[in-house]
Amino acid sequence: MSKTGKVKIERLPTGVPRLDDVLGGGFPEYSFNVIAGDPGSGKTTLAHQVIFANATKQRPAIYFTILGEPALKMLRYQQQFTFFDKEKVNQAIHFINLSQQAMEADLTKVLESIVHHVEKLNPAIVVVDSFLALGRATIEVGKMQLPEFVQRLAMHLTSWQVTSFLIGEYEENEMRQNAVSTMADGIVVLSQNVERNSMVRKIRVPKVRGQAPQPGLHSVRIDESGLQIFPRMIKPIEGAQDKLPSRLISTGNKDLDEMMGGGTLTGNTLLVAGPSGSGKTTTAIQFIAEGVKQNEPGVIAIFEETTQKYLDQARGFGVHLEKMTRQHKLEMVYLRPLDLSVDETLYAIQAAVDRVGAKRVVIDSISGLQAALAPTFEIDFRESLYRLLGAMTGVGITVLMTVEVTENYNELRFTPHAISFLTHDIILQRYVEIEGELRRLMTVIKTRGRKHSSELRAYEVTDKGIVIGEVLKQYRGLISAIPELRESTKPLAHQALTDQETMVYQELRQSGDIAFENLLSETKLKRAELKRALDRLLALGLIEKTKKKGEIVYREVSEKY
Repeated sequence: MSKTGKVKIERLPTGVPRLDDVLGGGFPEYSFNVIAGDPGSGKTTLAHQVIFANATKQRPAIYFTILGEPALKMLRYQQQFTFFDKEKVNQAIHFINLSQQAMEADLTKVLESIVHHVEKLNPAIVVVDSFLALGRATIEVGKMQLPEFVQRLAMHLTSWQVTSFLIGEYEENEMRQNAVSTMADGIVVLSQNVERNSMVRKIRVPKVRGQAPQPGLHSVRIDESGLQIFPRMIKPIEGAQDKLPSRLISTGNKDLDEMMGGGTLTGNTLLVAGPSGSGKTTTAIQFIAEGVKQNEPGVIAIFEETTQKYLDQARGFGVHLEKMTRQHKLEMVYLRPLDLSVDETLYAIQAAVDRVGAKRVVIDSISGLQAALAPTFEIDFRESLYRLLGAMTGVGITVLMTVEVTENYNELRFTPHAISFLTHDIILQRYVEIEGELRRLMTVIKTRGRKHSSELRAYEVTDKGIVIGEVLKQYRGLISAIPELRESTKPLAHQALTDQETMVYQELRQSGDIAFENLLSETKLKRAELKRALDRLLALGLIEKTKKKGEIVYREVSEKY
């Protein structure tokens, strides 16, 4: 008895990563459980993981095989898994074949044999595989039938105080109609979903007496360690966010920070959208590098480029991700295999986050993530992405995602997926043709909770990363990708002025007398760029330099136009 006067039920750990969480804490001790599923879904492997995790010489397990594969053949394959311990075979775990009694279609003999071995070995765990084979066997009239057999077996298992598992290839309608479902304390159902050329394993727990199992379907992968379970992340996010302090952090680019109203906030999701080659990955690398610089470790989840190509690209503009990795300030997670589940992706990222204590995460890209997902998960892509982002931002991690946008030049699209509502900040990169050259421009679509610039800024991808340049004030129709010079700037075209020179001249026309430093602030040009533009305008006689109140100022030579 516990302090509350209630009977305390111990729980058996399953030995399967995260399955205990799905069950609500493991299998209740002395419970009567059914493991059902399709052939090849992992039923036998699951049962073996449970017994190898719990069986000892003092608390042994018995594994009965009936009409399934012989024990010798089964063990030959099961020993390929890392959980298999051959020292436990015939010491802590006993494998007994009842195929002869089952072939005689006499459930009485089967039950007597089970009773005999259980009383002889006094086990803590009993597994009957395959239980459904008994129910489908042809039983002669006058002999014990399945319902009676189940009741008698259940009574024995309860009186022996053993935790039992009955394995069967039940179909959905059989589970609802079978007496076993009613009598079972716990039911675990494994399935295989095949769509196009993709196959995905899933698990659900319809019933565990006295516990609250996680609802829904959860992803399963079988690897060398056995079954791996990836539960759906169902937990409250908003409450956690309310308790976390929010502060502005830099994206790694001062000009971009200024456009965004000071940077982005901790715990935000930032989306960088643009066509191929626009600099999305470069922006992401600068974001992570700035975090490491500010003692904020990071994780980069890659779905397109290989890790080595990513490292080479970063090295190309002076960011050494390998060094950050060696210092345990960064972890790179390469997730490119097909048939991924979003839950599997989330756990891989979360494991990396835990290892380095990450405060920033990059997902590059959402387009690559969707391509890597198994087709069955594409239907729930938005809902899955919502859970993935919520699980990270809910604990204060700032997430930057990239997404590829196909240009159609007649609208301002910033994602091919309807996911903009999941993001706090959106940056758009795109191409535009100006004077026979393909130019890049950038703008901020939205920032949640603060004001942002609405300017369309030119930028370049250089060996120093993203370098943001001037505001393209002298053009209209940039969104349509067919820009035109504004009427007020057309006469300047005859002077063959560059975009920067045109912008500086336009600013002087609007501002009148203006000092160099003020002009620098208004045009957003680099000091050397502004000096070069002013020298050319002076040489053409379009502007003049004079002194006013002891300060050197520039102004338009008005009689020229």
